[in-house]
Amino acid sequence: MTRNPVGIIIQARMGSTRLPGKILKPVGSRTLLDHILKRLSLLRIPALPVIATSDSERDQVVERFCQSRRVACFRGSEADVLDRYYRCALQYGFQQVVRLTGDNPFPDPEELERLIALHTESQADYSHSFQVLPIGVGAEIFTMKALTESWLEGKAPQHREHVDEFLLENPQRFRTLQLEPVPAKFRPELRLTVDTEADYQKACFIAQNAASDCPATREVIALADLYDSRTVLP
Repeated sequence: MTRNPVGIIIQARMGSTRLPGKILKPVGSRTLLDHILKRLSLLRIPALPVIATSDSERDQVVERFCQSRRVACFRGSEADVLDRYYRCALQYGFQQVVRLTGDNPFPDPEELERLIALHTESQADYSHSFQVLPIGVGAEIFTMKALTESWLEGKAPQHREHVDEFLLENPQRFRTLQLEPVPAKFRPELRLTVDTEADYQKACFIAQNAASDCPATREVIALADLYDSRTVLP
């Protein structure tokens, strides 16, 4: 089996409760998943992206999407997301696993590079950029060892549903680091995820008004602020 030092596993499925099918909805001129893949293509470090979807019938469309883009795809348990991640990472031989979700169209390649460098150079078990970037832009990375321990010992329902829950509940066991914030991007209260129809409309506004098809995070933040200022009720 070929070993890949760093893998980016993007969990994505069509069965969202509040906004079904959002991962393949158009956001400007491309689908939400296409936005993620486009931004990840700008990474200057070797990291293999894999879309990890469920084995549900309705997610066959996600597999077809991956095939049409020549993107790696893994299908696993819909409910046991931790098992899906573990088996995906095992199949591709990942040593370090970046976790992204398919409802965040604006990952930041620069901050992902900084996060991966921080994590690998410090030999941490778990590292993240949450609370320092807008909601939906932050990411996390963990070692295959930490993921395996979570998979073996995380038995509670929340451990299986949320990949990082066992890590967060056991901070004494895992060396954890948080990325230092970049002042211009330090907007942890700003929503740039797509969880609701309102979030979706904001993402569309950003994509339609950006100066390029892959705007930097600073421009995304500025457009989000503009959109929010226009939609605040008097």
